[in-house]
Amino acid sequence: MSRPRVGISRCLLGDEVRYDGGHQRDALLVDTLGRYVEWVPVCPEVEMGMGTPREAIHLVVSSDGIPSGEHRVRLVGVTSGQDWTTTMDSWRRERLAALAAAGLSGYVLKKDSPSCGMEHVRVHDGSSMTRDGRGLFAQALVEAMPNLPVEEDERLHDPRLREDFIARVFSFSRLPATSPSIPARALNA
Repeated sequence: MSRPRVGISRCLLGDEVRYDGGHQRDALLVDTLGRYVEWVPVCPEVEMGMGTPREAIHLVVSSDGIPSGEHRVRLVGVTSGQDWTTTMDSWRRERLAALAAAGLSGYVLKKDSPSCGMEHVRVHDGSSMTRDGRGLFAQALVEAMPNLPVEEDERLHDPRLREDFIARVFSFSRLPATSPSIPARALNA
């Protein structure tokens, strides 16, 4: 039997793709869980053309933005103010279609990332900041594949949550193969 395919934020595998040229290698994921799954690495910022190293980005509240948790936001360079929202929105639609076709059985996202964080992501609104956003890729992922087991890296260090995630991934991998469709509303959000 083949190992389940699990998407993962590429920096967690030790790839130097973070904005500062570094990585966030997670030994538990790579050395332990990696023996049982086939990783499908994704780095939204690099894949959409931002390069490494690069300017840090953050989510900024905007009425003409795209959904991030309870907000509508734009993805903006911290120093330059360059707006990456349209590029991210286009890229994530294409990438999600490819990931749906790849037969994923789960996904591990990088905590706190303005692209990949699942919860408590910083959202800036003028001089104030909240931690109630969701990364733009993570938002699109859970909307496009609502039944896919998804978890953040740090939560998988809790043995109970890790066991639950692994059970969900292996259960999902045994479901009859279907051509997953991505609801149009998820791609057009």
